[in-house]
Amino acid sequence: MKRTLVKFRNSRFLKFIGKHEKYAPILFFIGGFIFDTLTLGRIDRLYDLTVLSLHMSCLSITLYLFNLVDDGKWKNTFLERYQAYFPLAIQFFFGGLSSAYVIYFSRSVSLTKTASFFVILVILLFANEFLKQRISNKYLQFGVYTFLSFTFFSFMIPVIFTVMNTKVFIISGMVSLACTLFLILFIYRASPSTRTEIHLGKLLSIVLAIYASISAFYYFNLIPPVPIALETGIVAHSVKKENDTYWVSFQKDNSLMFWKDYHQEFYYKPNKKVFVFSSIFAPSDLKKTITHKWNWFNETKKEWEVLDSISYDITGGRADGFRGYTYKSNVKLGKWKVEVITNEELIVGVIDFEIVSVPSSTPIKLVEKKF
Repeated sequence: MKRTLVKFRNSRFLKFIGKHEKYAPILFFIGGFIFDTLTLGRIDRLYDLTVLSLHMSCLSITLYLFNLVDDGKWKNTFLERYQAYFPLAIQFFFGGLSSAYVIYFSRSVSLTKTASFFVILVILLFANEFLKQRISNKYLQFGVYTFLSFTFFSFMIPVIFTVMNTKVFIISGMVSLACTLFLILFIYRASPSTRTEIHLGKLLSIVLAIYASISAFYYFNLIPPVPIALETGIVAHSVKKENDTYWVSFQKDNSLMFWKDYHQEFYYKPNKKVFVFSSIFAPSDLKKTITHKWNWFNETKKEWEVLDSISYDITGGRADGFRGYTYKSNVKLGKWKVEVITNEELIVGVIDFEIVSVPSSTPIKLVEKKF
């Protein structure tokens, strides 16, 4: 055993870490992100649930272990050999958990839907870069932990109970808050050094402020309705269903807008229909009502007007998403956006386009895709 430990201490890996110690935290954070990107697929898959649960559990345990290092708690135990690597483990789990939320919703065609969480991810990247130098800043540690815990439970609980609504979101937040407060108070009680370094009232105020902020984001529809995601969104010239297959004909986009399959300008001919096709991922057995809200931009008033709202029910479980479509006839020219929303008015995604009139004799190059 001792020979193995000596070999480990002299390994190339530890020499590399020692040489690049300054960059180790950010590398481990990115490592967690890459690991999840390569391994995570469906939030309702047993593997994904297991990995995320392990991430959350290991992060909680590592935070406990790390915060008791200054108390000499692990002196003369086997953990003493590894306590120098606790910060790196924290970086890895921070990276893995913060990336998981982004990964599950990056498949959506609406970049605006997840923009706020990409900003939060960038903030976490910067925070983690300084965490190694300011690892004693327990306010930062538990602030990040509060955010990650809330997002973890907000999509984990709906998956487990196959129900997604405002009540479940509130319950998820309360479970997260309870777990976070328990960990903080448990560490506070067990660690004299922690009681010396922090003001408990200040830390609890930070935790409650983060909890209230995320709840406000949800209230104002600024976060996507976890764990539902818009897999595909297309404005099309026709949608046909044959048996269990949808055939969608649309104008292919050849621009640099790689996240969109369809052309931004929809070439409209008189007396034709405009279709919007969407496929929405939802966990197995989760049932939900989805609405296509058709918005037209009034250039005179300089504001969006809702011209139609068409709803249909979805059932989760299909890997490529539950498919559905709506259409309109005799549409107005100009800018349009179809918001794909839940019955709680949470935006799953946005399909935007501009309708341009062309003569009936004008040929339109279309592609047909099977869904």
